Amino acid sequence: MSSVSSVSSTSLFDLVVIGDVNPDVVVGPVPRPLAFGQREQLVEHAGLVLGGSAAIMACGAARLGLRVAFAGRVGADPAGAFVREALAARGVDVGFLVTDPRLATPLTAVLIGEDGDRAILTAPGCLAATHAPDVPRELLTTTRHVHAASFFLMPRLAASLGEVFARARASGATTSLDTNDDPSGRWDRELLDPVLKVTDFLLPNAAEALALAGETQLTCAAASLAGQGPLVVVKDGGNGALACDGERTLHTPAVPVEPVDTVGAGDSFDAGFVAATLRGLGLRSSLAFAAACGSLSTRGHGGTATQPTWDEAGAASLPTPDTGSHS
Repeated sequence: MSSVSSVSSTSLFDLVVIGDVNPDVVVGPVPRPLAFGQREQLVEHAGLVLGGSAAIMACGAARLGLRVAFAGRVGADPAGAFVREALAARGVDVGFLVTDPRLATPLTAVLIGEDGDRAILTAPGCLAATHAPDVPRELLTTTRHVHAASFFLMPRLAASLGEVFARARASGATTSLDTNDDPSGRWDRELLDPVLKVTDFLLPNAAEALALAGETQLTCAAASLAGQGPLVVVKDGGNGALACDGERTLHTPAVPVEPVDTVGAGDSFDAGFVAATLRGLGLRSSLAFAAACGSLSTRGHGGTATQPTWDEAGAASLPTPDTGSHS
């Protein structure tokens, strides 16, 4: 694949990303169980890195050559300054990032277990205050694609995200959503379903897809969610990924790597899928390209340090034989 260039001259941005941005304190591997009682325990690695599903996705897309703007909210505090500078340093336009005068920037601690599993502790800060007016109407008319993440962490925005997506679509943009986890465990479909009707790509991981659909089998879950309107693209870790449009299901294998840190791999996958689709690749190739982006992002600590370029991901993408099946 050749290096991606400016993929459109008629829009100011290729991608607008809406959602969460925060510092991540990544610590691990941590022993189980954690010792309380003011016991001090030593770990091999700890780092302060850019976090937030939306922010990591935005950085991955910029790394792949897209012109990216970020819409969201941070606090008027050192953490907000940190993430604003980190996004800008990675080529993301932060001119639309709102500073909340009262509430703190979100902060997340990621505890990585000895088996690679993660516990994620988030203080939401100003996330709950993020709402539709944080996404200017004029921004939606100057982009080719709008992506939103961390749906259940931003209830005010979630309640009106369907209207935001509808405005974007009316201006000719496509849309995508990565709900991420729901800390409440409710997976509120009354809140989500109106958004799915104006979503072009739904990008959950396997556990999220099963929870959203209330199914126990992944292809059934993907088909059920696709029945609401979007193309459903599911990240399934070492099993690769699948895409379902309600009629057929395509699969792609994972790209083999020795992972150092899987934080943000799904967000890098999202960036790869959107970038490949905007570049004009077909569904099979976009799925394989996205899988390569997710895998390659795990080569270093944090979600953004080893996100691939367009050429790196293209070189790592596995062949895409016809492995589709009808659902």
